[in-house]
Amino acid sequence: MDAPIAKVNLLGLDREGLQRFIAGLGEKPFRATQLMQWIYQRGVADFALMSDLSKGLRAKLEDRAEVRAPEVMSDAPSADGTRKWLLRMDASQGIESVFIPSDDRGTLCISTQVGCALDCAFCSTGKQGFNRDLTTAEIVGQVWLVAKALGQFGPDALATEHRKVTNVVLMGMGEPLMNYDRVLPALRLFMDDFAFGLSKRKVTLSTSGVVPGIDRLTADVDVALALSLHATNDELRDKLVPVNRKWPIKEVIAACRRYVDARPHRHVLIEYVMLAGVNDSDQHARELVRICSQLPVKVNLIPFNPFPGTEFSCSSDERIAAFRALLQAKDIITTTRRTRGEDIDAACGQLAGQVQDRGTKQARYAKLRAAGVER
Repeated sequence: MDAPIAKVNLLGLDREGLQRFIAGLGEKPFRATQLMQWIYQRGVADFALMSDLSKGLRAKLEDRAEVRAPEVMSDAPSADGTRKWLLRMDASQGIESVFIPSDDRGTLCISTQVGCALDCAFCSTGKQGFNRDLTTAEIVGQVWLVAKALGQFGPDALATEHRKVTNVVLMGMGEPLMNYDRVLPALRLFMDDFAFGLSKRKVTLSTSGVVPGIDRLTADVDVALALSLHATNDELRDKLVPVNRKWPIKEVIAACRRYVDARPHRHVLIEYVMLAGVNDSDQHARELVRICSQLPVKVNLIPFNPFPGTEFSCSSDERIAAFRALLQAKDIITTTRRTRGEDIDAACGQLAGQVQDRGTKQARYAKLRAAGVER
């Protein structure tokens, strides 16, 4: 007896991929855009309800395809309006996605890997190890699921401007550029007018400095780029962000420079976590000024969010203010990130998901070796 044909999750296909899939069913390419509108603009997953598709095509889709978002394991609201979803990836693996509403936007922070291979010293996510990359469908499915949960699909959508997904940031679990081939189609779907239709300025990819990935991004797609810098010299960054041992600050900044040079009026968002007595001195601020002089930037200072077992503590409010003032005195646009969702462990650096076999290092090291990073 023949094994059943595995269904294709359409959330994993960008427009070109969906057009190829539709062509394989013997249908015309315009059917792909009709499908996208049903899925991404009306939030419909049931092919039987897609009334402007022929019965024959609906039958083919029912047999060969599906629209399946990750399963929700928990949905935790914060007192400040932040909301965190724990999503099941497989039998015992989970990731986290966080929605952060504000007066003029709704930002969704999504994950790109189950765990993270980079093991940044101050990050709870990195301490749990690395299990696997997410598929494109699992990345896109986070946005689709949250948009549906917020009630923003269809003509009778309930979501107000600050209670719907207006911005997507790839700043959750994982290093996006170490899962590049699955992240790229997701970025295209986020900005496709027939899908989520987000502006390229409202989709932000954050990287720890994977230089080949930044260069691929330069060639392939235009999104907002954020650099998790966190240190102003290689000696300290080698300790805090180990990927720096492969691609030191000079090389990373040069890659960021190439990225903005290819995009007029673009800047790079420098993310800098504030660690008391580690990277927050006036001298560090002056070193950061020198780095920022090399390309157009904005700086976002991130108060450190503690987690069990960490050796670090957050810089005082006074120290953060003094550090920010030194940057602003040199006309560098600098903000301090407001801590959100701390009561549900949804703040920056706290996402830990649920990764089985936290002590298993084989998968993590294989990922690092593939990128040419030595531990």
